[in-house]
Amino acid sequence: MALADTYTRSASPDAATRTAFLVVDTESIPDGRLLSAVKYAGDNLSPEEAIERARTEARETNWNGSDFLPVTFQVPVAVCVLRVGADFTLQSLACLDVPHFRPREIVKKFWLGVSCYKAKLITFNGRSFDMPLLELAAFRYGYSARDYYQNSRNRFNGPIDLCDWMTNFGACRMAGGLDLLAKLLGKPGKMGISGEQVYQMHLEGKFQEINDYCLCDTLDTYFVFLRTRILTGDINLEQEAELIAKAKELLESKATEFPIVRQYIENWTEFPSP
Repeated sequence: MALADTYTRSASPDAATRTAFLVVDTESIPDGRLLSAVKYAGDNLSPEEAIERARTEARETNWNGSDFLPVTFQVPVAVCVLRVGADFTLQSLACLDVPHFRPREIVKKFWLGVSCYKAKLITFNGRSFDMPLLELAAFRYGYSARDYYQNSRNRFNGPIDLCDWMTNFGACRMAGGLDLLAKLLGKPGKMGISGEQVYQMHLEGKFQEINDYCLCDTLDTYFVFLRTRILTGDINLEQEAELIAKAKELLESKATEFPIVRQYIENWTEFPSP
């Protein structure tokens, strides 16, 4: 079975093992043709020139010097999805459209999976980035997301954006982001790559490395999600430990298919309490 098929196959009717959550992370690159047509119309810039001009302008205007461009000018190049059971057990992991990494097919497989499982989506900063990215891509390619648009787009009762949730729905800023929360739990967090490197990696043809980075962020999101379920009273610390042990067993069994998970496991630590 292809890796992506573990995400889009038919959901189990067994309530005890059904997929209740889909943990999602994305990576993207700027769309130079769109930038040239919209932001620099009439300047006769090539896609590459449009991207470089936009990145330079972003560095000059962003408070932190970031050259990351708005989601409206981005196209997804990696989407990783973890299926999680109603009992919060990690069931499977998938990087969509491996090894081809075609944006159109990535987006198609994602929305087919959302329709198939009808599960609650879990992201980190997804309300501000990942979901608008995938929504705009569905708009671009003309893919249906009927259940999502009719039933799921509610800030407080729809998909769970863990960044939004942890900041009291935007009342404070989550300095350190997912990396900080993952490391607080002894999980790897960032392992030498950040989102702003993805475009250059894509230019260099490092498509698998981009997906590896995306998968690790997705795993961090899952473990952060587990800890938030302690806060909500859905599980306790002992149950979380059991779920983490089960997840580790699954990851170890998948190390041949997903070599990056071995490095991920090797970078687990114990973060000391003050």
